[in-house]
Amino acid sequence: MSDYDYDVLVVGAGNAAFSAAHAAREQVSRVGMLEKATTAELGGNSYFTLGSFRATYHGLDDLRPILSELDEREADRYDLDPYPVESFAADMLRLTRGRTDPTLMRILVEDSFPTLRWLHGHGVKFKLQSDNQVFEVNGRKKFWGGGTIATVGGGIGLIEQHLAAAKATGIDVRAEHQMTGFLVGPTGAVEGVVCRTPQGERQIRARAVVLASGGFEADARLRAVHLGPGWDTAKVRGSRHNTGEGLMSALGIGAQAYGNWSGAHAVAWDINAGPYGNRVLTNKLQRHSYPFGITVNVEGDRFVDEGADFRNYTYAKIGSAILRQTGGLAYQIFDQRGVGLLRTDYGHDGASQVVADSIRELAEKLDLNPDRLERTISGYNASVGDRPFDPTVLDGLATSGLQPPKSNWAQPIDRPPYVAFPVGCAITFTYGGVRVDEDARVLNQADQPIPGLHAAGEVVGGLFYDNYPGGSGLMSGAVFGRRAGRTAARHSRDRG
Repeated sequence: MSDYDYDVLVVGAGNAAFSAAHAAREQVSRVGMLEKATTAELGGNSYFTLGSFRATYHGLDDLRPILSELDEREADRYDLDPYPVESFAADMLRLTRGRTDPTLMRILVEDSFPTLRWLHGHGVKFKLQSDNQVFEVNGRKKFWGGGTIATVGGGIGLIEQHLAAAKATGIDVRAEHQMTGFLVGPTGAVEGVVCRTPQGERQIRARAVVLASGGFEADARLRAVHLGPGWDTAKVRGSRHNTGEGLMSALGIGAQAYGNWSGAHAVAWDINAGPYGNRVLTNKLQRHSYPFGITVNVEGDRFVDEGADFRNYTYAKIGSAILRQTGGLAYQIFDQRGVGLLRTDYGHDGASQVVADSIRELAEKLDLNPDRLERTISGYNASVGDRPFDPTVLDGLATSGLQPPKSNWAQPIDRPPYVAFPVGCAITFTYGGVRVDEDARVLNQADQPIPGLHAAGEVVGGLFYDNYPGGSGLMSGAVFGRRAGRTAARHSRDRG
C-alpha cells in the first residue's frame, strides 16, 4: 500500500482546479480534489461567470469543431474578425500597461485555442456569445471586442460539465475540506496538505499538489490590507469561500509573492445585491452597458470616460472607479437610445432601476440634486459630436471640451423615459499571487521551484495589472491548470 493518498492532489474546485485534475488524470491514476465549500457550493468563482473564454482564432471555421450550438442559417449573417496571437498579446500589453509577465502572457496567448480544443475533448461545451456580444449593423451580426466564445450554460454549465468529466474518469472530489497548511518533507518538498473537515483535522498525503484555491477577495481584512482603504466595504461578485488560505499557506512555506497585490478585477454591480455571489442570478447582477449611457456619482457628476474602449476592456476596472466615489455609489443613466442596447443582464426580476419622464424627476427619485444633474446632462448633450454611431467599432463619436471626456458612442441623453440603475462595486478576484514558471511550478524567493507544489488560476500572480481583457481569467485558469496538472503528474511519476 502506498504511503500517499494521491498521486496528484488539487486544492480547489473551480475551472483551473478541474483543468489541472483532468490533465493529471491523463497521466496518473489517483487524482483527488479538495474543496472548502459544501457540495452544493462547488465551483469557486467560475460558477458565477458568464463562461467567457478569450482565445485566438482566424475565423468561424476554426471555431466550428468545438461549438455545440450553432445555427448555420444564422451563422451566414455573422461577422467575426480574426483574433490572432498578435491581437491577444497586444490587448494584454495595452491593458496592463506593459506590466504583464512576458513569459506567462506568451503561454496564455499561444496556448489559448489549443486549450479550448482540449477542454472540448473533456466534455466542456462551447457556443458563440451571440446574445450579449453581437450588434446588428446593416443586416449583419457583428462580434466585437474579442468576446466570442462562452460555455453552454455559462459558469453553472462549465462547472457541471467539469464535474461530470471528473466523475467519469474517477477523480475523487471531496467537499468540506478546508486546507489549513501544507505537509512539507525534510528536503522541503510538498507532500500533501492539512485540512479541516466536519470530522476534524486530517492530513492528506500526495506526491504532488496543485494549488488552485483562488485569491483573497472574500476576506475583508486582507482586501483592506492589500488593496487599500474602502475595499473592505466592497461586495464580492463570486464565491464567499475565496479567503486566501491556500495563497497565504504557500507564502508561509517560502513561495514568492508576485504580481499586482494592490490590484483587483472589480465590476459595476446591482446596488441591492447581497454581500456575496448569488448562485441563482450569478452574473446577471453585473451592469456592463455603461458605454451607451452616462454614469454619475451621488453629487450628480460624471467621473469616468464611459466610452474609453469596448466594454470587454474596461469593465474589470469600472468597479474600482465606483468604489472611490462618495459612498461607493453611482448611477448609470440611459435614455431610450441606450435602453435598446442594454445587455440582457439588466432585465432580470428584481433589478434595481428607476424610471422617469424627465431628468428632474429622475434626480428627485434618486435623491440627487436636480439642478446639478440637469446641468451635467445638458452640458454633456451640448458637447456631443455628430459622427455616425456604431456600437461594433470604436466609432470616435466623442464629446468635445468635456472633462472627463466620452471618447466613443457619445449620443445625447434626450429621449425619455429615462432609466437609471444604481450600482456599486463588486470584486471578482485579486491580481496578486504566487510566482510560477513556464511549467506552473511555484517558485521560491530564489526563483527556484518548490518541489511538489504547482499552481493555477487566480492564485497565480503576474498576468494582470490594473485591468484585464474580458474572458482571459477563465482562459488563464484552463491554460495553467492544464500545465500544472501535467507537470504535477510528471513529478509524481518521477517521485515513484
